[in-house]
Amino acid sequence: MVTPAMLLCVLSYFFLLAAAIKPRIFEPRIFDKEATGFGPIFEEEPLDTVYAEDSPENKISMNCRARANPPAIIKWWLNNWEIKLMEQPDVHFSLVGGNLVITNPDKGKHAGKYVCVAKNVYGTVISKEATVKFGYLNQFPTDEREPVHVKEGQGAVLLCSPPSRYPSEVLFRWIYNDFPNFIIPDQRRFVSQTTGNMYIAKVEASDVGNYSCFVSSPTIGKSVFSMPIPLIPQIEKEVKRYPADIRVKFPKTYALVHQNITLECFALGNPLPHIRWRKLDADLPPNYEVSMNGALLHLINVQYEDEGSYECETLNVKGMDWYRQWLYVEGAPEWAEHINDTEKDVGSELTLRCVAVGKPLPWIRWLKDGYSYGKGELKFSSLTFEDSGMYQCIAENEWGTIYASAELRVVSCAPTFIYNPVKKVLLGAENGRVVIECKPRAAPKPKFIWKRGSELLTNSSRMLIWDDGSLEILNLSKSDEGSYTCYAENDRGKSNSTGTLTITEATKITVAPSDTGAVVGDTTILQCSASFDPSLDITFIWTVDSYVIHFYTDFEHYELLMGLENSGDLLIKNIQVRHAGRYSCTAQTIVDNATAEADVSVKGLPGPPGGVRVREIGDMSVKLQWSLGTDHGSSLIQHVVQTRDFYALDPEDWKTASTSPVFLDGSTESSTVVDLYPWMHYYFILFLEPYINLKHLLTRVISLSAPTEAPLDVYARQVTSTEALVWWLPVYQAPPNWVDGYQIRYWRKYDDNEAAASRVIVHRTMNQTRLENMRPDSHYLIEVRAFNGAGLGPPSEHCEMFTRRPPPSRLLRVYKYVSFNRKWLYLYWDHIYNYWNESYVEGYKILFRKEGERYGKLYTTGRHYIDFPMPETGDYVIEVRARCEGGDGPISQIRVQGKASLGPESLSVAAVLVLALGWMNLGL
Repeated sequence: MVTPAMLLCVLSYFFLLAAAIKPRIFEPRIFDKEATGFGPIFEEEPLDTVYAEDSPENKISMNCRARANPPAIIKWWLNNWEIKLMEQPDVHFSLVGGNLVITNPDKGKHAGKYVCVAKNVYGTVISKEATVKFGYLNQFPTDEREPVHVKEGQGAVLLCSPPSRYPSEVLFRWIYNDFPNFIIPDQRRFVSQTTGNMYIAKVEASDVGNYSCFVSSPTIGKSVFSMPIPLIPQIEKEVKRYPADIRVKFPKTYALVHQNITLECFALGNPLPHIRWRKLDADLPPNYEVSMNGALLHLINVQYEDEGSYECETLNVKGMDWYRQWLYVEGAPEWAEHINDTEKDVGSELTLRCVAVGKPLPWIRWLKDGYSYGKGELKFSSLTFEDSGMYQCIAENEWGTIYASAELRVVSCAPTFIYNPVKKVLLGAENGRVVIECKPRAAPKPKFIWKRGSELLTNSSRMLIWDDGSLEILNLSKSDEGSYTCYAENDRGKSNSTGTLTITEATKITVAPSDTGAVVGDTTILQCSASFDPSLDITFIWTVDSYVIHFYTDFEHYELLMGLENSGDLLIKNIQVRHAGRYSCTAQTIVDNATAEADVSVKGLPGPPGGVRVREIGDMSVKLQWSLGTDHGSSLIQHVVQTRDFYALDPEDWKTASTSPVFLDGSTESSTVVDLYPWMHYYFILFLEPYINLKHLLTRVISLSAPTEAPLDVYARQVTSTEALVWWLPVYQAPPNWVDGYQIRYWRKYDDNEAAASRVIVHRTMNQTRLENMRPDSHYLIEVRAFNGAGLGPPSEHCEMFTRRPPPSRLLRVYKYVSFNRKWLYLYWDHIYNYWNESYVEGYKILFRKEGERYGKLYTTGRHYIDFPMPETGDYVIEVRARCEGGDGPISQIRVQGKASLGPESLSVAAVLVLALGWMNLGL
């Protein structure tokens, strides 16, 4: 008899009843440190097998291996009938481990569909179907072949007429006269791997001879060849020419995504035709190859966007021929979301969901313990023990079937604190808050009651019992000390756990850091002291602008001074401008913390003036213009200009220049340097007084002439539908033809007026730039000219280029799924096909960012779906857009919330361990 102190966990009504009636037959479903159990999980499943009818090996092995605790019993089914090896022994079948061995296979008895079934006390799972078929390759007929007579220069077709076979995938070759003299295909001769026929585009006199079709099956390792076909060319005095005539035409083709596909096209003709491939209204896929002198088009790793109409064009001087056919790209099922092992309380709700992608869209059906159990989603409004078992989700379309298996365990257990008791020692700071957790193992969810000593606690302004059983107390005082007991009870039993709460002295900042100003290079100290409970340890944490200072890596500038037990001053050494900011000192114990803040400002040397340039050049003067540097908190007193001419003997012989105005204060951004010699090469230095080291060097000649040379080798490349990059060889000229920069003009050749061309100006040190705001799919002219203060130089030769077609302007339709365990977020979207006047869609960009932030993590993919780990908290925005050679398409947005916003999470199998005490009393 079970005493009230015993904890009995009932995991399944069926097995509880079985244990009471036949206690030693079934292993109970218990979970503790010594015993674990789980349903079957396939580690190896049978595969499709082709057995050669004349194979010297007289057996077939169908492999099946499953991991389970207790070990699973393996059974096999053939064509929906169980192979009962124990009740009906069969000389052909034997079980080795879990593998089914078929000895002396017979096509009439053993061809068909095989399924492996694994079963233990937790449930049953069925493997994917595997077929056994018998392969063969018959001999060619022994009848003599008719000779083929053909005029020299004409084309010829030698028919293979291969014998019946399985599988149909074989390799065709042709023998010329004697074995093994095989024909090597070239531009003139082609062997179709679809029909086996050999095509000769233009017969020559040397082609005379006997030809045999050779067929080999790599699957069964057998080869056969036909009786010889005599080819007799008829010699012509004058060889005639014939137009291209396509004889090998690829049929309407279905390809599976991610597979490789080959399309055939070959033409007869004299001269030998040239073969070209193209995709209608689009470019050929990026991963394509052409071989056999153009006769074969290989599409590597086919994608959905590769679907379309493909055209083969053949051409010679006598004429052209073309053929067009459609390639469809479809896909076998792939999981976007599938089930996982789940443990739920009895009476709770549950939805089991599987999502699969493929083309056509897969349909979903379910198995429970090997038996059909519905379609679509499985919804349980109130779980019972009979719902426990092994569930299999099956997604299938005409291209394949995939399985996902998981165990559903419905549990019911009295509350127990053995694995997660209330903490025995609880600490809380005076005037602070404390949360005492109460999280027993229990199913169904228990009701909670809290007591302090013998006093029953209820919700109030200071106390709150959370939904998960935890107790929160606010505004703590010494009167709150004492023992706290959590009582948990459900329909299976009850239990309690006790902890003692001690109130400590609150941590307080006694000496707070104060706002401080410093100069670059100084050393400063920010003080921080705190009072705290003497029974606790304290640590000081410093941050600057919310970033934690790590003293072991930032030791060059930061040091923590621990002169007294209750102080943690911050020493900042050799302070720099980047060290300015808001500093925070946090005094922290294991119970509470206190924080104080202060601002540190740093005055540094101002930045040098930038962008110094010549605006006007006179005979004896130069007008300079510049931009002010960053002041870094310092005053900008005066700008000073110094000069040195080209012929100065001492390179440091700088002289203060005469300027207008004479005094250049710190806010001045231009000045005219006067009293210079004409036709003299000058160097200028601009600096801030008194910071003489903050200089900007500039060299100029006083009198200039416009450049006389044009930039050479102007080249442009389109980047997107509205942007291009242009390069040129720079112009190097000595004074007085000094080059200050380059002007780039661009306009549409047929649609724009050259006078209204767009212009870009760049510095002389640059020989490339980006052109923007161009019109898509347009023919542009581009010219480059050097210039200086005296004017523009001669234009370069016009460079012609075409901008790319624009990306599709249509928004993507984006869909989302959240896995039922809320660990994964799945996105998929409809593919956008480009129109004839739009760029080919190469893939997709996905930006995952937090709501309100501009930047995030960027992903690129060629698929139509992607998955992410579900964020814990916060709101997120996911942006999806098409990626094209003409640029990126419009953005489609979808918003998601973190797991915390979606409510409590489902319990995983590993999250719940169940105790069962007193089994010996039950006779188990």
